[in-house]
This record gives sequence, C-alpha cells and structure tokens, in this order.
Amino acid sequence: MAKPGVLESDPGVMVKKAIELKRELQRLVKSIVDDEDCSTETIDQAKETLCVLKELKLRKRSSLCLKLHNRNVSSCPDEFKCPLSKELMRDPVIVASGQTYDRPFIQKWLNAGNRTCPRTHQVLSHTVLTPNHLIREMVEQWLKNQGVELSNTVQYIDEEGLNQEDREHFLCLLKKMSSTLSDQKTAAKELRMLTKKHPCFRVLFCDSADAIPQLLKPICGTDSFSSIHPDLQEDVITTLLNISIHDNNKKLVAETPMVIPLLMRALRSGTIETRSNAAAALFTLSAIDSNKEIIGKSGALKPLIDLLEEGHPLAMKDVASAIFNICVMHENKARAVKDGAVRVILTKIKNQVHVDELLAILALLSSHQRAVHDMGDLGAVPSLLRIIRESSCQRNKENCVAILQTISLYDRSKLKEIREEENSHKTISELAQSGTSRAKRKASGILERLNRVVNITHTA
Repeated sequence: MAKPGVLESDPGVMVKKAIELKRELQRLVKSIVDDEDCSTETIDQAKETLCVLKELKLRKRSSLCLKLHNRNVSSCPDEFKCPLSKELMRDPVIVASGQTYDRPFIQKWLNAGNRTCPRTHQVLSHTVLTPNHLIREMVEQWLKNQGVELSNTVQYIDEEGLNQEDREHFLCLLKKMSSTLSDQKTAAKELRMLTKKHPCFRVLFCDSADAIPQLLKPICGTDSFSSIHPDLQEDVITTLLNISIHDNNKKLVAETPMVIPLLMRALRSGTIETRSNAAAALFTLSAIDSNKEIIGKSGALKPLIDLLEEGHPLAMKDVASAIFNICVMHENKARAVKDGAVRVILTKIKNQVHVDELLAILALLSSHQRAVHDMGDLGAVPSLLRIIRESSCQRNKENCVAILQTISLYDRSKLKEIREEENSHKTISELAQSGTSRAKRKASGILERLNRVVNITHTA
C-alpha cells in the first residue's frame, strides 16, 4: 500500500491509485465491522489508508494549478530555483552558510539529521532558517511579469492540520507515560513515530505546559539510567529530539529544568542509539544563543567529549556537530578546552577519524589561547601540515592553515617545524598559490612571519 508523501502526481496514476485505496479501505472497514476481536493493526492500516486518500485528494485539487504554474515557471532564472528541488522557490530561506533554499526542501534535509549545507558541505553553526525577503520579492515580481500571482501558484500540501480526535489521542498517549511499563513503551514508540512523520504533533508539545515533563516522566525517576528499558529510553529521547527540531520549541525544551540533565544522563549511560540522539538533540537545541549558554553552564560538554573519545561510529557525527554548535559561544570554548577537547580531537584527527568535522571544531577553538597552547604541546603542527600536503579538501586545508597561523602567533618556536616543512615540501607556499582566498591570506601571513624570522637571524 502507498505511504503518505510518496504518491505519484500524474493524473492517470492518481485516479488509479484512488480506486485501489478505496477498495483497500472497503476491505479493512468490513474486516473491522465484521470481526468483534479485530486487531489494532487492522485499525491502524485503515487510518493510514484514509491519510493517503486525503493526501491524494489534496494533490488532485492542486493539479490544475500545478500545470499552469509549471507552464509559466519552467524557464525561470536559475537564481530563483531551489538547489535541492530544482524548482521555483516559493518560500526562500537562508541557512547558516549563507545559501538560500526553498523552506520545505531544506527543512526535510535538516529533519533527516543532516548537519551540513547541501551546496557547500559546510557544517552549519545553527539550523535556524531566515526568510530571504529579497529573493521572494524578486520571484513575485518575475511571476507577475509572467502573468502569474504567487498566491495563485500551487501551494504545498498542508500536512499539519489536526482535528480534535488527534489532540485527544495525543493527550491519551501522554497519560499512558505515567502508567505501566507496557503502556509506557507503546505510547513512547507511537509518540516517536508521530513526531517524526507529522510536524503538527511537535507543535502540540509547545501548546501544553506539562507535555514535556509527562513525556520524560518514565525515565526521570530512576537512579540508574541504564536500568531503564532500552526501547523506552531510546523512544523517549528520540521523541525529545523530534520535538526540538521545531523552531518554536527550542527555547521551551531547553528551559524545561529536567531536559538538559536528562540528556547528559543519556549521553553517559544510554544505549548507543540513545546517546547519539541525545547528542543530536543538544545540537538542535543549541541553534539558539540562550540555549548555548544553558547547555554550556550545565556541564554537557564533558559527556559529549567523552562520547567523542569513545568513538562509536554511530554517534561521532552527531557528537561533533553538537560540540561545534555549542562552542560557537566564546564562553563555551573555555569549558571545552578545560574538559580536554583538544587532546581528544587531535587524537581522532591523527587517526583520520571524521577529519572534516573535527578540524572545523579545532579551528573554532583556536581563537582561545589555552586551546592553542594545548595544540602546540600535543604536536598538532606536523598533523596539520600533513593534512594540507595530502588532503584534496580545500575546506580542510583552509582550517589547517588558519590554526597554524594562530599557533605561530602564540608560539614562535613552532615556526621551526613549519620552516622545515617548507624546505622539504613547499607546503605553505603551494597553498598560498592555489588555496581558497582565506587560505591564501593565512598562508601568506605565515610565509611573511617565516621571512621576518630569517631576516632577523641573518641580521643578528
């Protein structure tokens, strides 16, 4: 049976699909009515079939408008097209990297757990989407010139509508979180599914002051987090992650007193899936500056760094993203350095583990003097020079040379290692010629410093 969100848009296929769905619904309803002891699975299938049928109806309603829209915008300027959908942007937004995308498509990208810009592959410092009013106005003007009003173009299907039955079901699930273990596990699994597939259920957590405490109650009352049933801890923490994706929830979630301490417990002793999702939740919440402060002051960087050191492949990317985002705030850089971040990151980089993400964190920390001191003591210079020499990634080379320039500013003794590298491989000179504009500036700065030291030595 077709699933919501994967229906074809071809009219002929849509008609055929509608007939199939109605037959399926008829069979399921007959089974429910005739069988006094029908399974809940059959009822769920009937509900899902209705949802797909509703979506199909909405698509059919907009199909005529879609044809008109496509006829007018097929030749629109490239700058008006979303890099992800390749279609005209109707709600352009800017991500942290400065790139513009159509909101539904970049939101889907972020909701899937991606933490980089699709176009530049840069790690995003936050996931807040800022409306690009200039591009929107330009699109509206272009459409007007084509004889099409933006308000008359096809609209995205509204998947966020809720009826009273949905709200009552949501409240019933929350009530079950205070019931037996069996009820808690069933409710937690369904809340996880609903908040993943349907953004409207994320909004409901914002509407009720007690909703988040009710969700977390089953995993808050025990002394040992590891004693909680693995499925229950994973479903509750993942639901918390799903809730946090909604921008309007971020502040509420982080400021709920039990949330950050609970995420820290999950980082330390949950299943690896739970720990990974706890890290992802901290990353998502830290998109807001006030949340960065709360997370930093709570001591959450230490368990994140410990999990990074542990190095489980499933958790590494989420952990690195969380540490990076939290350390955008200067006060948190000092906390990360104190908790041993530089040593752990350099060890991973030397072992060639998640080099891209970890170099970005190291470059971020290099604005803190203690971090630079630790880098020098821990032998960062040879590793950074090797990456510049061997890597094909321009972003990594740029981060490496930026760190090297800072190290050489604080500790002139490290210039000797850089000079030996220059004499052997001309690594910095080549980067000054072929790197990104920022890398060229940093490399040229190092070369100038090397020349000054040589001249001073000769003069002496």
